[in-house]
Amino acid sequence: QVQLVESGGGLVQPGGSLRLSCAASGSIFSNNVMDWYRQAPGKERELVARITSGGSTKYADFVKGRFAISRDNAENTVYLQMNSLKPEDTAVYYCNAEVVVVPSRRTYSYWGQGTQVTVSS
Repeated sequence: QVQLVESGGGLVQPGGSLRLSCAASGSIFSNNVMDWYRQAPGKERELVARITSGGSTKYADFVKGRFAISRDNAENTVYLQMNSLKPEDTAVYYCNAEVVVVPSRRTYSYWGQGTQVTVSS
């Protein structure tokens, strides 16, 4: 069993910053790709940023230059540094991880419970 726990969300004014964290724990052999998604009310969940185990990153166009994804492989944790936040960034942010579990060494996808980010003055 693997659990992903997000933290760091909250209320911030436009132009402000937040740092989200997502820690994976449990029967983990290794983490492969780790992603951040978001879902705004009435909208579909969308990919925000992705990072591979080797550190390669990919960003959605709407966050390029403002958000930065990083990871600590030793701690099985992924981060999302969000700068220059806009009201349209308001959403529930979810992390997703492809995890190789023990003892089977099979790969499964896991989701965190989500953390609310609200950008408002």
